[in-house]
Amino acid sequence: MPRSIFQEDLADSVFEALQFISHHHPPDFVRAMRRAYEAETQGPAKAAIFQILINSRIAAAGRRPLCQDTGVVQVFLRIGVGVQFARRDGTPPVGLQDVINEATRRAYTDPINPLRGSMVQDPLGSRRNTLDNTPAIVQTEIVDGDLVEITIVAKGGGGDVKARFATLNPSDSVADWVLEQVPTMGAGWCPPGVLGVGVGGSPEQAMLLAKLSLFSPIDIDQLKSRGPSNAEEALRLELQQRVNDLAIGAQGLGGLTTVLDVKVKTAPCHAATIPVALVPNCAATRYVRLVLDGSGPAPMPAVPPNLWEGIPDEFSVPDGIKVDVDTLSHEQVANWRVGQTLLLSGRVLTARDAAHKRLADLIARGEPLPISLKDRVIYYVGPVSAVEGEAVGPAGPTTATRMDGFVEIMLSAGGILAMIGKAERGEEAIDSIRRHGAAYLAAVGGAAYLLSKAIRKSRVVAFEDLAMEAIHEFELKDFPVTVAVDSTGSSVHRIAPLRQDVIVFHAKSKGPSKDLPSEVPV
Repeated sequence: MPRSIFQEDLADSVFEALQFISHHHPPDFVRAMRRAYEAETQGPAKAAIFQILINSRIAAAGRRPLCQDTGVVQVFLRIGVGVQFARRDGTPPVGLQDVINEATRRAYTDPINPLRGSMVQDPLGSRRNTLDNTPAIVQTEIVDGDLVEITIVAKGGGGDVKARFATLNPSDSVADWVLEQVPTMGAGWCPPGVLGVGVGGSPEQAMLLAKLSLFSPIDIDQLKSRGPSNAEEALRLELQQRVNDLAIGAQGLGGLTTVLDVKVKTAPCHAATIPVALVPNCAATRYVRLVLDGSGPAPMPAVPPNLWEGIPDEFSVPDGIKVDVDTLSHEQVANWRVGQTLLLSGRVLTARDAAHKRLADLIARGEPLPISLKDRVIYYVGPVSAVEGEAVGPAGPTTATRMDGFVEIMLSAGGILAMIGKAERGEEAIDSIRRHGAAYLAAVGGAAYLLSKAIRKSRVVAFEDLAMEAIHEFELKDFPVTVAVDSTGSSVHRIAPLRQDVIVFHAKSKGPSKDLPSEVPV
């Protein structure tokens, strides 16, 4: 006899899950980050991991998003052949895409914890934001049994944009191919995280295998202890060691941990090929697995009460250099040196992809800009909407390399002095920064809620129709950044593995701090 499962229970479960994962890392991820923090010897990388851990704690406590990129909703359904969907009100069942879209719409427009809509329609044309983050990406598999297994994921753009695929020859090394790809991914995927590798099947199946491999607990230490039992496990161990030996490190700042784990899924393939795909999961790892059995909406997983024990909820950098961006000059920027920690106060403008395109088009046509850029600092960010008591919602940096093509015109015609983002800059962007005596400053990706605490005021000043990509003016107070490219063209991402800089990073906690020290080298 079929098991009846109400579609309203599916929608309610997805809604609750999307809200939950927006502010809760999986416990295994937090534990793995703590181990990485304890093992790290490079100061800048250790500080970055520390900020991500603090962010994890306060986001869970405040029930606000871990990251400003609250992700594309991806739902993987394994539906038992014995399941029969029904509606509580007696109306005919609707398509599962509609059910998941309804849940997504509710979750992303929730007034208590609104999430950022990142989906755009008409990708080749207007690219207008749908505002409610629909449509979701839904994958369905029919399996044995009479249950519905659901994996709900909020996958940020910084990770998926780094995905890779190739069809190798049977004699080629999958490990060598992965090692060739990882350095080209840069740091925009906010390491440390997890790499998913899919091998076999058809091209699209290999990509799906790589994605699905990410949604299982981090267990590389247990695998190391017992040793590999098959080729997949041997590849995991080899890749984890070799990738970490690259010393890319947290946020690309050098260090011991680039990956917390490597996951591998395989499928049979044609004798002439080895399809292989690579998908990273970033520091904003967000997923949960649920089961519907017909008894009602699925409960959310319990959170271990001591998961964040000893992790502080505030931080300060007493040795950071205080900078008033309202009076910033080329002379001051020229004195900054790569690796320094700055604490920015004053007003900055935000702009990311769509706003940069509009500004560049206006400049190219000789038309006036909606706001002067001269001697301003631009922050690459698309924030989450604020709730009561906030100046702005979570507002961490987006990947700077996407704006590389606009750096020259922003410096030469716009007259900006500095930019804030995450990850490395390309050679042409660095050359423009050097020639114009400007600077690029890096904030920690994956610490968006923590960084928002340093934003005291926010208002939209241009392009309001771009939603989260509108230009805002933020008023900052001691906003922490690292000089990633200075006016001489030196880049921290080129020299990070060789750096041994240490300044004192003081953590303040309202609770006990038994596990982590109160002074952290950065």
